[in-house]
Amino acid sequence: MQQETEASLVGHEYEVEVGPVAHGGHCVARTEAGRVLFVRHALPGERVVARITEGESTSRFLRADAVEILDASKDRVEAPCPFSGPGKCGGCDWQHAAPGAQRRLKGAVVAEQLSHLAGLTPEEAGWDGTVMPAPGDKVAKGEVPAWRTRVQYAIDAEGHAGLRKHRSHDVQVIDHCMIAAPGVSELGIEKREWPQIATVEAIAASGSADRQVILTPKPGGRLPIVELDKPVSVMRIGEKDKAVHRVHGRPFVRERADERTYRVGEGGFWQVHPQAADMLVKAVMQGLMPRKNDMALDLYCGVGLFAGALGERIGEKGAVLGIESSKRAVEDARHNLQDLDRVRIEQGKVEQVLPRTGIDSADLIVLDPPRAGAGKQTVRHLASLGARRIAYVACDPAALARDLKYFAESGYRPVTLRAFDLFPMTHHVECVAILKPTGNPA
Repeated sequence: MQQETEASLVGHEYEVEVGPVAHGGHCVARTEAGRVLFVRHALPGERVVARITEGESTSRFLRADAVEILDASKDRVEAPCPFSGPGKCGGCDWQHAAPGAQRRLKGAVVAEQLSHLAGLTPEEAGWDGTVMPAPGDKVAKGEVPAWRTRVQYAIDAEGHAGLRKHRSHDVQVIDHCMIAAPGVSELGIEKREWPQIATVEAIAASGSADRQVILTPKPGGRLPIVELDKPVSVMRIGEKDKAVHRVHGRPFVRERADERTYRVGEGGFWQVHPQAADMLVKAVMQGLMPRKNDMALDLYCGVGLFAGALGERIGEKGAVLGIESSKRAVEDARHNLQDLDRVRIEQGKVEQVLPRTGIDSADLIVLDPPRAGAGKQTVRHLASLGARRIAYVACDPAALARDLKYFAESGYRPVTLRAFDLFPMTHHVECVAILKPTGNPA
């Protein structure tokens, strides 16, 4: 049989009925010939003209943008941002959907991932099916919450600041990002030119007035004198070592959560939404219900957010071990929690450090793994420790669902699951699952 030759379908247009939402900020549709399309800028139930953006005649599926809306959903709104739409900025996925519709779409994705990858219904996962907005994020149709406290601007060949287009290195030049927090916008990054810079990351702490920019020069590029609209500390990424180096000002920003102050150095990880850290700590502590004298683990602990919350609640005879791979984050965590002598922080990968500790039991476990999840080996190890409750904080519902399946195989089940819309206008959603041994009543 003659092998089919590949031919690019980019630019081809199909009139399609849009099907359900899928993980990743798009909806699924099929051409009359049965080809699967992943369509951005569409909503379930719409009829649209979809223009192919990626794919060939032999591709398993094609990516497309809805470039004409023939039959609009009642949930559709005019995108508030002028830089949102086919071929433009890739930072937001759902500017064209009403706020409540965005949360329903995210809920549908979480439910689909739980069913497909974990074999769980929402009821079996202890979830009521809702995605909760953060306080202050309930906006009317056509409005956008300004929540993003960290924005990485890409710089085009002429030195203008912008954001990457979807699945592209191309830069959409902008004069304002609507989802950027006021502390980022007030720096005025978009107003000036950055001729020898590749990227500018702007950070506006929500727990203090600290502002920071991290500059990545182009190869051989010189660092400019940074004069922005507000006081700011400046860091740079080394061309050879790729490490973060201080240029002037503090090498960290101060964040606040659960009535504690946390130092976050060198652009280290902190929740991007200003309400996220407090919301997640509250959800985790309500789910775990720490007791005096508990032995707890905080895995992938970052600068010590959950370790600090646990350390405050387990009493002087309790103990918390945090494990984090980033050397700088470990330094920050030890500094942040130095007043809690019952908390210890170890540096290294969880799957390597935890077995070396010799710990064979724990009362409580918190894990907040990276987007890929914890994985089967780590889940099995955690299940063997016999914790009465485990809190799993997840920024990716697919990774969460995969790991929930591994936990089920190791004797743990979710008793509650909560989903939070901490990334409005994007497809991202944060979940907190509380697990207990299978034999325990809820």
